[in-house]
Amino acid sequence: MIKSMTGYGKSQKEVEGRVYQVETRGINSKTLDLNCRLPAEYRDLEPAWRTEIASVLQRGKVECTLSVTSKNADAARLFHINFAQVESYRQEIGEWGARNAVDASAYTLSHLLELPGAVYEKLPQEVDEDERAMLFSLLQESLRKTDQSRLQEGKVLAQDLRLRVRNIENLAKEVESFEAGRVPAIRRRMEEHLSELRTSGIQPDANRLEQEMIYYLEKLDITEEKVRLARHCRYFTDTMEEDAAGRKLAFIAQEMGREINTLGSKANDADIQKLVVRMKDELEKIKEQLFNIL
Repeated sequence: MIKSMTGYGKSQKEVEGRVYQVETRGINSKTLDLNCRLPAEYRDLEPAWRTEIASVLQRGKVECTLSVTSKNADAARLFHINFAQVESYRQEIGEWGARNAVDASAYTLSHLLELPGAVYEKLPQEVDEDERAMLFSLLQESLRKTDQSRLQEGKVLAQDLRLRVRNIENLAKEVESFEAGRVPAIRRRMEEHLSELRTSGIQPDANRLEQEMIYYLEKLDITEEKVRLARHCRYFTDTMEEDAAGRKLAFIAQEMGREINTLGSKANDADIQKLVVRMKDELEKIKEQLFNIL
């Protein structure tokens, strides 16, 4: 079944005044391009999270973010001011200014806080097994929602792809209405040119000429291309029912394009060429959609 590589999922849970939120979002990419954003105290979770994300989403440019906030103002303070160190800096700068006749009042609090040791980070607490399990379940929920989002968008893409394939099939059928008179018209033009040659005194060998005409007209036959194109179209729609078929569909689309191009080069008919151009347009729209299919 068709899935898009674009999707979004979010899960959230509050435990003892702390709000945990996991977000996963993905867009199209040829391979799995994964970026995990975890707070420092949860970095050791990343290997297991990467494995789980890869097993569920498989391919795409994926971003996973864990955010942890606290409703307790004191607990939410991750950085602290070392007031003793700041006061020491202020005194030393003041003394230096007095000795050198420099106005030290220009050094504001913001300058002092930028000096080494003025601000220190609160040491992270160790993550216990219960918290790890809870966070992993949040990740799985977020991934499930992302996968569901991909599936929903995939249904829309599948409808469009089926429409484009049907349009190509219908255009290929329209070729038949112009094909009946195509070869006789080409043969007639060739005979007219030969008549002009005879009028000018050139007498070609009749047997060799007939052989060459038969060979040339056989090369203009497009029956084989039409049959193969119809087969590729059916194979394309059947493959859409498979899981993770994006790359396979891209290969089939290439084969469809090859048959359409050959049909156009052999047609030697303006009306058929117009249909070929429209088929190419539909195929390009299919290829654009395939970039976003898993």
